[in-house]
Amino acid sequence: MTHIDVIADGHVEKAAALDPCTATMLGIAGHDDALTDYGPDGWTARAELNRETLRAVAGASAENDVDECSRSVMTERLGLELELVDAGLLQAELNVIASPLQALRMVFDLMPTDGDDAAATIATRLEAVPEALGSYVAGLRQGARTGTVAAMRQVRRCAAMCDEWSGAANGGFYAGLAERASASGAADGTQRRLQAASVAAAEATARFAEFLRTELAPLAPERDAVGRDAYALWSRLFLGSTIDLDETYAWGWEELARIDAEIDHVVEQIAPGGTLQDAMAALGTDPARRLRGPEALRGWMQRLADRVVGELAGTHFTIPEPGRALECCIAPTHDGGIYYTPPAEDFSRPGRMWWALPEGVEEFSTWREATTVFHEGVPGHHLQNVVAMSNSDLNRFRRFCWVSGHGEGWALYAERLMEELGYLDDPGDRLGMLDGQAFRAARVIVDIGMHLELPIPAGVGFGAGERWTPELGLQFLRAHCTMDDAFIRDERDRYLGWPGQAPSYKVGERLWLQARQNAQRRLGSAFDLKAFHQSALSLGSMGLAQLRIELNRSSEAAGAA
Repeated sequence: MTHIDVIADGHVEKAAALDPCTATMLGIAGHDDALTDYGPDGWTARAELNRETLRAVAGASAENDVDECSRSVMTERLGLELELVDAGLLQAELNVIASPLQALRMVFDLMPTDGDDAAATIATRLEAVPEALGSYVAGLRQGARTGTVAAMRQVRRCAAMCDEWSGAANGGFYAGLAERASASGAADGTQRRLQAASVAAAEATARFAEFLRTELAPLAPERDAVGRDAYALWSRLFLGSTIDLDETYAWGWEELARIDAEIDHVVEQIAPGGTLQDAMAALGTDPARRLRGPEALRGWMQRLADRVVGELAGTHFTIPEPGRALECCIAPTHDGGIYYTPPAEDFSRPGRMWWALPEGVEEFSTWREATTVFHEGVPGHHLQNVVAMSNSDLNRFRRFCWVSGHGEGWALYAERLMEELGYLDDPGDRLGMLDGQAFRAARVIVDIGMHLELPIPAGVGFGAGERWTPELGLQFLRAHCTMDDAFIRDERDRYLGWPGQAPSYKVGERLWLQARQNAQRRLGSAFDLKAFHQSALSLGSMGLAQLRIELNRSSEAAGAA
């Protein structure tokens, strides 16, 4: 190990102790009985660790190109987090998809439940929920004192989430967790602890909802847009690169038009002379594509994931043996989200694809979802995670690093790649992929447009000359998304509360495609697609600016060889 590797690994160990929720999400052992302090003291401690690490890595000598890359990745990631803390944005973060509120709930999904020891660990962590939510309240209050408060829409929606989790309208998440853990071999004493802790956690969550409604909501702005300066900062966090927001906004319109033309071609194959709605109706009534019940959906996803791993391993990709296990799961909540969680550091916990099915939904159609399995599994998120985690040349910071533009961009690129490899030859499955691509392009337009309140250009057939508002965003998504209206509303609210994240999919995919084209141009007949993918994924996740440098460097080296 080099000096920079030692600094990086030491940072990960210290950061895991200061952020147990992230440690569990990443599969770093030893912190599953604690929760992260999202209060002022916690943010101060993590910021000081970042500053300490930045000083150390700046003063360390790089021994090779890998060290130079590690220094750049760590400096960019840790430095940007400090910028957000110094601006007071992270301490006040509250949104409907990925804020500390969700972290404190979702961390329990990744905890093993079998046996008394596992149940006792869950009980200990559940007992920490009231204090953790109390520290989060202190952080939000600090943000409010400096004038940084989430928009009213996010505050209200998060309060409603807390109602669901606490059981205000149903059994609640915590009661269900205690029941599952108790039924998996917990001793009588542990069962009593679980029951008491689940009640306390639910009560604390209900109090948090009351805090949001009575104390934070009166301070929350009605305006959802964060403005150009804050948006640019968030965009850098999700991309690891500074982009021209106006150029990207214009490109989003061009990309959407291009994908819509592809959709028209596939629709003609499915429903000759018909519309997109006609094609969807034909696919939706095809019994060969219908599934009934959550377990049928989970089983179908698992079979497809297993088949793809088996067929791609050793042919198009090198998939490390410990990482070939991919588990498809139905999430214990009902918000409609689909997401991936990586394997544990030692692969004792497999990578998992989760689907939080909306309450009462029992019918599913596979034509939409084949591309989702590719995105979340192989060759998408699961592949990129296990390749990086298995690379012993990377230090722990590099193995655990996650940049949305890199990761989501790769996963979107992976969907297109599966079309190239013949896995989307079925017109229905290909329509599902294109429908998702169009939706991601529409998100570039809506996300940047709403937060910067940009004018809608002439000639696009929608609201020419008007400036974007949340209401226009909703109308536009309805016109370019074939999902139900509840999903579309949730997506619009997600963008408003998580500025800059939604465009990272298409912006990241754009860079991956450009990097591949550049490598092909440099290497000509010597270009090897499998080698390009393996080399690129072995770098681990990093900002898009650094990724461009590293991919250009690797293709130049291959050309010289």
